[in-house]
Amino acid sequence: MGKLDGKVAIVTGSTSGMGRSTAKLFAEEGAKVVVTGRNEERANAVVDDIKAAGGEAFAVIADMANVDDIKKIFDATIEEYGTVDILFNNAGLLSVTPLLEITKEEWDKVFAVDVYAPLYLTQLVAPVMKEKGKGVVINTCSVASYAAHFGFVGYISSKHAIAGLTKSMAFELGPEIRCNGIAPGAIHTAMVDSIGGVEALQMMVDGAPMKRVGQGEDIAALALFLASDESEFVDGQIIRCDGGFEC
Repeated sequence: MGKLDGKVAIVTGSTSGMGRSTAKLFAEEGAKVVVTGRNEERANAVVDDIKAAGGEAFAVIADMANVDDIKKIFDATIEEYGTVDILFNNAGLLSVTPLLEITKEEWDKVFAVDVYAPLYLTQLVAPVMKEKGKGVVINTCSVASYAAHFGFVGYISSKHAIAGLTKSMAFELGPEIRCNGIAPGAIHTAMVDSIGGVEALQMMVDGAPMKRVGQGEDIAALALFLASDESEFVDGQIIRCDGGFEC
C-alpha cells in the first residue's frame, strides 16, 4: 500500500530535476500525477516512465508565466480525475541580473512564475480541497528565502516572497488544507546547469557538512513526507533540504 494511494497530485515543473523525481515518487506511492512543463517531449517522457512503472499520469503543457495556462492545468486535472488532493508548486524561474540592471520586464516575469503562479493555482484548487475537507499544498522555496547574494536580486526577492506566501496560505487555508515549503540548497537541476552546472555550487557544497550536491530524489523524499499523512501536524513550515548549508 502506497502512502498516497487514491490521491491526485499536481506537480508543476515536473519535466526535469526535482519535479520529475517527485512526480515519479508520488506515482510509485499510489498517486495519480498531473505532470506539467513547457516541453512536450520531456513531459511525455515523464508520463511514459510513470506508466511503464505501473503508475498513472498525464501531461499538461503549460507556461507558468501565462495565467491561461495555469487555469488549463486545473481544468484538465478536474476533467481527467474529478478532483485534486495535492498541489506541489515546484516550477520556478531563475534571474541572475544585478540590482542596478534588472528591468521591470524581468522582475515581473520572475514574480509571475515564482510567486503569482503558486498563488493562482492554489486559489483554483483550494475550494476543491476545502469541500473534501482535506488537502496539501507544497511550495518550492529556497535557501535564497533566507539570505541575499550579489547578482540574484529578482530570484532572491521572489523566494523571500514565496516563503511569506506559504505561511499566509497556512493561516488562511487551514484547518482543511496544510501548506508547507521546501527550501532546497545545492541541488543538481536544469536551472543549475543553466548557470554553469555543479561547479557553480561548489561554494555551497564546501560550506555544508554533507559535502555533496543534492539530487532531485532528496527533494522528492521530503515532498512525499509533506504530502502524506505522516506530516499531518506539520503546517506553515519552510523546511530546508540543503545538506546543512549555513546550519
